[in-house]
Amino acid sequence: MRNPAIAGRWGLRAVPALPAPALFALTTLAMALLILAIGLAVSIGEMTIPFGTIAKAVGNRLLGMGFAISPIQEGVIWDYRLSRALVAACCGAALALSGAILQALLRNPLAEPYVLGISAGASTGAVAVMIAGFGGGALSMSGGAFTGAILAFTLVCALAAGTGAGADRIILAGVAGSQLFSALTSYIVTTSANAEQARGVMFWLLGSLGGVRWPDVALAAPVAVGGFAIAILHARALDAFAFGVDAAAALGIPVTRVRLVLFGLTAAMTATMVSIVGSIGFVGLVVPHAARFLVGPGHMRLLPASFMIGAVFMVLADIVSRIVVPQQILPIGVVTALFGAPAFALILYKARRPL
Repeated sequence: MRNPAIAGRWGLRAVPALPAPALFALTTLAMALLILAIGLAVSIGEMTIPFGTIAKAVGNRLLGMGFAISPIQEGVIWDYRLSRALVAACCGAALALSGAILQALLRNPLAEPYVLGISAGASTGAVAVMIAGFGGGALSMSGGAFTGAILAFTLVCALAAGTGAGADRIILAGVAGSQLFSALTSYIVTTSANAEQARGVMFWLLGSLGGVRWPDVALAAPVAVGGFAIAILHARALDAFAFGVDAAAALGIPVTRVRLVLFGLTAAMTATMVSIVGSIGFVGLVVPHAARFLVGPGHMRLLPASFMIGAVFMVLADIVSRIVVPQQILPIGVVTALFGAPAFALILYKARRPL
């Protein structure tokens, strides 16, 4: 059985451990759902492309096969839709993973990169490089986003420490930091951007996958997969944090080192994804709760579940953003919020029901 004390912390019942065959079947199902979601994202659009054509295009590019398909279809698949779907999957996985880590470290079910100001800081850093030319050309947009994320989280930690209440107040400090960096972003856009730049930046800040290409996949995929690997190595430590910092230290967890590593990891993943697609809310908040509801609070199961559900959710949200309004693409952050808010309300309702 999963530890009932950990389950009780999140308002969930202790879930029996799955046997190895069931766990393998569940993992296979999750991978199949992700592949199906990516296939749908590549297939659906103004030009509908059959799955068979998608498989042929991928085979031609990766394996050098000589399938005869339309050059236009192959270009749409490879140069536009597939890279977009892969970045969406990496972004959703990384944000959901970051949310699961922060909720465990802070013992707060409302913790996520957006609430803690990391997303707002990363947005400010990226906009400062993109619009104001911060760094004099020596700093890339990803570097600016990472710098902004680190500065934002440092500020939030300083504000929380100053209250004398420790980590329990970090959420409130995060709200203040988020508002500050959002104001700085608005100030930079208002004073330094022309009308066209301002419109593009505001659309980007709501989340946009319109400009992503294969170089973005090469950046997002290693960050998401590497972040997952590091998080899994600290899964037992995250379980210990569910009992509090003192209890984790008593169990032999190097608290300071683990917190520095995992806070830095969440900042790096968030900054990277924000620099590519903009600031997207609700993924890091809702997906870990959905995963926890399905597999329980043990992090050896929760982290992979959050990773996979986040990836599928973001790919499906991207599909909706492209088809819900004819001849127009919605910012993906709008779609995640429209689905995320009711989903979160439903999860809270389910958790309150007698078990």
